[in-house]
Amino acid sequence: MSSDNDNDYSDDDGEYYYDDDEDMMSAQEDEDSPSSDDGMDMDEFGDDFKVPQRTVRKTYEIEYDSLPQSAVEKLVLNDIEHISGIFGVEASTASLLLRYMGWNKERLIEKYMDNASAVTVAAGISPPSRASPSALGPDRSQGSSSNARTSGLRRTARQTSAPMKAKSQPFICPICFDDTQASFSALACDHTFCSGCWTAYITSKIREEGEHAIRCMAEGCALVAPDPFVRTALADDPETWERFNELLVRHFVASNPNLKYCPYPSCTYTVSCPAAASKSALTTVVPIVICGADASPPHRFCFGCPIESDHRPVICPVARMWLKKCRDDSETANWIKSNTKECSHCQSTIEKNGGCNHMTCKKCKHEFCWVCMGPWSEHGTAWYSCNRYDEKAGVDARDAQSKSRASLERYLHYYNRWANHEQSAKLSVELYAKTEKKMEEMQVTSNLTWIEVQFMKKAVDEVFKCRMTLKWTYAMAYYLEKGNQKELFEDNQRDLERAVEDLSELLESQIEPEIIPTLRQKVTDKTVYVSKRNEIMLEDTAKGFLEGRWRWNVPVEGFD
Repeated sequence: MSSDNDNDYSDDDGEYYYDDDEDMMSAQEDEDSPSSDDGMDMDEFGDDFKVPQRTVRKTYEIEYDSLPQSAVEKLVLNDIEHISGIFGVEASTASLLLRYMGWNKERLIEKYMDNASAVTVAAGISPPSRASPSALGPDRSQGSSSNARTSGLRRTARQTSAPMKAKSQPFICPICFDDTQASFSALACDHTFCSGCWTAYITSKIREEGEHAIRCMAEGCALVAPDPFVRTALADDPETWERFNELLVRHFVASNPNLKYCPYPSCTYTVSCPAAASKSALTTVVPIVICGADASPPHRFCFGCPIESDHRPVICPVARMWLKKCRDDSETANWIKSNTKECSHCQSTIEKNGGCNHMTCKKCKHEFCWVCMGPWSEHGTAWYSCNRYDEKAGVDARDAQSKSRASLERYLHYYNRWANHEQSAKLSVELYAKTEKKMEEMQVTSNLTWIEVQFMKKAVDEVFKCRMTLKWTYAMAYYLEKGNQKELFEDNQRDLERAVEDLSELLESQIEPEIIPTLRQKVTDKTVYVSKRNEIMLEDTAKGFLEGRWRWNVPVEGFD
């Protein structure tokens, strides 16, 4: 008796076997089979079998890392241990050497190997007469223990200077002249002062002056107090010691072009962004980053310039030029040129306050024609008309006046729109309060839950973000050279602006119970459309920088 299974598992020789070819065919059949893994619904297995989707970075975004202060302190310790191991010196000495060289390890190694004594004197570690390897720490051949290389950032290292001690012979501190003091200390220079003066001096330097390199109190002495000495002086003041550590971290961050401290008050986070560390990189990307602090709204700032806001899509050099122009008095001078004229004799600025074109300078009494700027004596008795338009001096004066007026009008065109979107963005904050009331009204007059009415808040957030984008597009358009690329840029700008105004109008419209479902759909659709237009604006502009499409009508830093 035979079955299908017997036929399936038998061959001409009557024995069952399989080889590699059969394995391949079987694997192919499994792939083609509808019951294969590709055809299975993986959702029924839950999240355990789901592969996380990889986030694709957008063209206008930049790669960066957010670091808490503890992570930056670890970087500091790594650099100190690295130098301590190479030079065979204590951690406190390595820290002073790195601070002196701006935390540039390569440059420090080069200079130190060339002339160690000169470097240690310049760094304030040893006095000129004592700049010898023995004064710096353990000999390189003897090595050093891990305890000797522990930095003074978080725990006290072994003090390399003279310890605080009670002197047997009478000694009066040259600072306070208090003969009751019994504890004195000094750096390697042997300039001795009482412990109270040292503590007060170090505290003042840290708290009031923000110093991380505290020099000896003696006049003309350049020695710097090592970290263990500072720690001992601040034994009863842990807050000042923490402030000292923070100053060290800030100095480390300020010296490293790949790092930038968050500019928001009281924030201790640092952002690492090597992709925006060079000036050349700032001509192709706008490095807007967000620090890792748990804040609402998040701490968003530009890594490449001091502008503490999101100025996309315009790059840093152009944004700085625009802000300088807005702050500069040059535009006031343009207004004066457009509304006043200068006397051709004494160059005094004159503003016309009447209808007569016969002007007399109050300073030099020179009489001239306001229209052509020529001498009034050549006009005869034609007091209210001027036919001397071909006069070269008059033509030049009128041309200069027209150019100045045209330049001012062009600037005001872009500035007014820039300022308008900035003001509208500020008003969006007030719109939040109105929106919350509307959301509450929707809950009362409809069946929508609090989650379902969040579409209003999302719309306000999108309006604010897009208005900030629009604001900076006008700053960029002011400096763009005329041509097809500028026209395309302004087309994207126009579409985004129109969409934002439509969404703003919907948000400020009156809410009627019967139109709430329709309003919700309209606002949701328009929010999605506005977000898409904003993406197009930012993406196209960012690609233009990478492709070198944008041309400027003025010299811009970083561009030929």
